[in-house]
Amino acid sequence: MLHILALSFSSASAVTAGEVTFWPVDWTTAAYENVFGKKEYLVAFWVSIKRVAIGVTINMLLTILIAYPLSKENSQFPGRTIYAWYFVFTMLFSGGLIPWYMIIKDTGLLDTIWALVIPSAVPIFNVIILLNFFRGLPKELEESAKLDGAGYFTVLWRIFVPLSMPALATLLLFAVVGHWNSWFDGLILSNRTEHYPLQSFLQTIIIKLDPAYLTPKQAELNALMNNRTSRAAQIFVAAFPILIIYPFLQRFFIKGIVLGSVKE
Repeated sequence: MLHILALSFSSASAVTAGEVTFWPVDWTTAAYENVFGKKEYLVAFWVSIKRVAIGVTINMLLTILIAYPLSKENSQFPGRTIYAWYFVFTMLFSGGLIPWYMIIKDTGLLDTIWALVIPSAVPIFNVIILLNFFRGLPKELEESAKLDGAGYFTVLWRIFVPLSMPALATLLLFAVVGHWNSWFDGLILSNRTEHYPLQSFLQTIIIKLDPAYLTPKQAELNALMNNRTSRAAQIFVAAFPILIIYPFLQRFFIKGIVLGSVKE
């Protein structure tokens, strides 16, 4: 990442000559001026922010609501095993790309933000992790709460969720990274570039630099950079939000690993 950052702030001649390692050579901000000078890039950035905000909220809510009943014994939740295998089956076998696309098109979700969040609303892998975490919590806590008159929802939101913060923070990180880095579905489910999330937009720019996007100012900036500096700037800007979020969740992430490794 340091090398990418150094490339983004270096001149085209220094990058071409291979002089850049971990520190910029011939310092210039031309690559970033080019990136942020594109209206399409800023629109795509905003689409990704909306996708993460809506998608992660849906992911976490459904993950909690599904994992909690599946963490119970068959005596408490009849048919639990059938439902659990039903969810696992969907993780192992998909319906295929074409049926997936046709369902989204027929439901009117195509070319909307919902097409990017609804199909991945239930991350089964995260559900499995959380239900196993729930099963590891002392059953006496729930039994004591029920003796005091608490219902299932009270037990879930007042006891299980607060005690599961390390696991939830880890799953939150998974969900944020998954939505932020996803690019393939944006290319397929969006017919117009203004509906592309950031990663889908970067994919089109990196693979094929369209001259139609270049203004006279950008053409002038291109003289100070090459494709590697532009790509480095785009990659760093795309990765920057994740780099900001991760330190705040790291302590929960480490705590969750430690808790999961301790057996009574």
